[in-house]
Amino acid sequence: MATALDSIRVTPPSGANRPAWLGKPPLAVRVLKGIVIAAIVLIMLYPFAYVILSSFGAPTAQRQFGLFPSEWSTNAYKTIFAGGIVTRSLLVSAGVTLIGTVLSVGFTAMLAYGLTRTRQVPFARAALIMVLLTMLFSAGIIPNFLLVKTLGLVDTYAALIFPVLISAFNMIVMRNFFMQLPSELFDAARVDGAGEWRIFTSLVLPLSKAVLAVIGLFYAVGYWNAYFNPLIYLNDPAKWPIQLVLNQYVLQGSPMSQMENPDIGAVAPQSVQMAIVVVATLPILIVYPFVQKYFTKGVLTGAIKG
Repeated sequence: MATALDSIRVTPPSGANRPAWLGKPPLAVRVLKGIVIAAIVLIMLYPFAYVILSSFGAPTAQRQFGLFPSEWSTNAYKTIFAGGIVTRSLLVSAGVTLIGTVLSVGFTAMLAYGLTRTRQVPFARAALIMVLLTMLFSAGIIPNFLLVKTLGLVDTYAALIFPVLISAFNMIVMRNFFMQLPSELFDAARVDGAGEWRIFTSLVLPLSKAVLAVIGLFYAVGYWNAYFNPLIYLNDPAKWPIQLVLNQYVLQGSPMSQMENPDIGAVAPQSVQMAIVVVATLPILIVYPFVQKYFTKGVLTGAIKG
């Protein structure tokens, strides 16, 4: 027979059975964490703010509080876009990044899926070992240049894409993601008569949007920031991407003919340099927030597990 004591539940004190690292920290610790995080954020944002604000400085402007210019001007942006060099280089970088990213993600996904079918694909394990060896050994600059030259790709945009079409690390991440997909889905599709290509396009790719977005961003950042390959393979300055033009403005110095334009007015060299840095950085900063939500799921799910 139940008594009144049976209905009484003893509630343990908060955090009594929880590990120390899961307990709520004291107020002083939380305040200290907030201060440290705020300091780190300020340290990281200060260079970006300095570059952006410097690009709007007038030639005679002086710094207020070490960051804000005393006089504002947009002549730096008018100058870099007046000659058409920066605009053309932006279009080149955008085209190479878009086409290269699509091709790289597509071929990486096909190679990764093929290497997961170790029973169906002959010599799949040997091919996987060869891919892994490329992460440890590389041919070097001269053999790569001779190969590109032999293929007739020098001074073409294809030389910026084909030599770096597939990254071994990205392929391994994507392969591990594919291997975690339920095999029952593939078996059911084969029972319904679907082939490997149909399974890959209709099942694997739709279920892999997270890792495809992450790998796509990795490739896009790599193509956009590529500097060494264009420097080696492109001889025509008209084909230079934004990173080579950025090098000419920042490291080599802006052309003096563009420092003072009667229709625009005098422009400070530092403002021009900072403006081209902003223009070269802004596209990636705009794209990143749209794929940021896939980072944790795509990277952790497709990570290499021991």
